[in-house]
Amino acid sequence: MSTLSTEQRAWFAESFSKLVANVEQVVLGKRHVIELAFTAMVAEGHLLLEDMPGTGKTSLARAMGKSVQGVSTRIQFTPDLLPGDVTGMTVYDQQKAEFEFHAGPIFANVVLADEINRASPKTQSALLEAMEERQVTVDGVTRQTGAPFLVVATQNPVEQAGTYRLPEAQLDRFLLKTSLGYPDHATTVRILEASGSKAPELHPVMTLQGVLEMTELAKGVFIDPLVMDYIVRIVEATRNAAQVRLGASVRAALGLTRAAKVWALAHDRDFVTPDDVKGLAEVTLAHRLVLDPEAEFEGVTAGAVIGQILLDTKPPTQGAEG
Repeated sequence: MSTLSTEQRAWFAESFSKLVANVEQVVLGKRHVIELAFTAMVAEGHLLLEDMPGTGKTSLARAMGKSVQGVSTRIQFTPDLLPGDVTGMTVYDQQKAEFEFHAGPIFANVVLADEINRASPKTQSALLEAMEERQVTVDGVTRQTGAPFLVVATQNPVEQAGTYRLPEAQLDRFLLKTSLGYPDHATTVRILEASGSKAPELHPVMTLQGVLEMTELAKGVFIDPLVMDYIVRIVEATRNAAQVRLGASVRAALGLTRAAKVWALAHDRDFVTPDDVKGLAEVTLAHRLVLDPEAEFEGVTAGAVIGQILLDTKPPTQGAEG
């Protein structure tokens, strides 16, 4: 059974809605993606956006940082970017005659890693420890990143010249992968109408401590053993699918569970339903799959594989409530 009170559940849902609405002032018409972004933050995960330039990725990351009264930074990944440019480095101060650590942009609450696949694998790997352990080790000294800590990484799905494919181990560190995409016609008209006026000034609607409290509350959401079994069956099916060479990991199953708990509580429920799992399965699992080359050649996508698995995997009909 859930350990949450009615007041805690209501506070979480209201706080989550306020965060989303605040960011929606500057990222118009993308409420669902904003909800996914905050789900990643509260679930202690990271977000991968595969998008064209000019779709609002930077605005999203900055608005999230402002909404939680946190620090947001941006790293433009290029082929000549060094690991020290991400993590920071130790520099000798001649006046003080001692070494000083100059913190890199990774020490923030929301880090936008723009065009992450343009950097060398060595530089990409500098993110791995920070993303997984929420700490950075430079010259043998370990320092904590911000708390909460969210990496919003982007990659261009079309422009592949001069890029490095993200290794599976790094893709597995991203809790969710989604796309902002272009706004619809009506939203584009609204953006053009507002282009001559001053952009809305965002104010914090939550403290960093408040986000950490949301994270702790989400851990208390009830998930029935039958729903857990449903998650495991979906993940196992990705490993057995004929078109898949490498299926989802145990980390993926854990990530889907954490995300489903946050999603349920954000919608004022203290229990996870099979629909929560189904709604988050593609954005949580698809980017972790490595398809068989022949299937890729035939135009099969990881999203289509997940979709078929959801059709073939029967959800539990009882025990969805706590």
